Amino acid sequence: MAFPATRMRRLRATPALRGLVRETGLRADRLVAPLFVSETAIAREPVPTMPGVYRLPVAEVVAEARDLAGLGVGAVMLFGVAAQKDAEGSGAWDQEGGVQLAVRAIKQALPELVVITDVCLCEYTDHGHCGVIDTSEGSARIDNDATVELLARTAASHARAGADMVAPSDMMDGRVGAIRAGLDEEGFSEVPILAYAAKFASAFYGPFREAAASTPSFGDRRSYQMDPGNGREAVREALLDAAEGADMLMVKPALSYGDLIAAVKRECKLPIAAYNVSGEYAMIKAAAAGGYLDERAAVCEILTSLHRAGADIVISYHAKDAAQWLSQTE
Repeated sequence: MAFPATRMRRLRATPALRGLVRETGLRADRLVAPLFVSETAIAREPVPTMPGVYRLPVAEVVAEARDLAGLGVGAVMLFGVAAQKDAEGSGAWDQEGGVQLAVRAIKQALPELVVITDVCLCEYTDHGHCGVIDTSEGSARIDNDATVELLARTAASHARAGADMVAPSDMMDGRVGAIRAGLDEEGFSEVPILAYAAKFASAFYGPFREAAASTPSFGDRRSYQMDPGNGREAVREALLDAAEGADMLMVKPALSYGDLIAAVKRECKLPIAAYNVSGEYAMIKAAAAGGYLDERAAVCEILTSLHRAGADIVISYHAKDAAQWLSQTE
């Protein structure tokens, strides 16, 4: 029916009415907080381009995880900051590496908190790429199949440490199937895989690369991360990961990719994660520091929009702040 019989504003008149008919809500237990585990830090080390984010020694990781769990945040995701690097990234699967030690410490202190581990080599290679470099043909290229073997080894080391979920972020072909087979072979058939299914070669990763010391020493990652202009390819990547055994799929970055979050959710029928990445976080922090916008209102709007697009969980550096804000409104 048309106006005046239909008045859409009727259900917007009061806060109570607006809350009653709100289609998409924001919940702390659907947020995941990324944490950087440093193998060299002895105290919290601020990341200059990400105010409020730190490289943490293992003891501080446990303390931060405890704070997040107390606020109801659903999970933490661990990234390593390596002390030693080599061509293969062998520190990634070191059972005494920073991530492995942090997983064990968190699960001992907070057994109910979900711990997800990022599975990649870029933080551990001396060249900063996500895979093994092959120069046999006269130019440097990523050896996909050799890298997949090492990623499976890394994921298994995380599972042995007690990780609840592993999340391969490298964008190598076939790595989900290899990781699934490796986990199953070692008796970790119950450990799920959150696949970075549609990870784009984005301009929004700069602050992360500073935090994790993972900037490539040559070239870029466009030969394995996706072209931001390709939407159909993103769905195809997600379908392939699902077919290889992924339990959950991720779209990364998040803020400019709501259409693909929706498309992957529609086509794949699996739980979907959106990664609200470092550059997106840094933009909001810079704008808020300049007085250009209200940080709390902007963050909550962004996180809600990602859920509205189809994300079941959102990985965000704003997770702790958002959980605190939500606790103040309950």
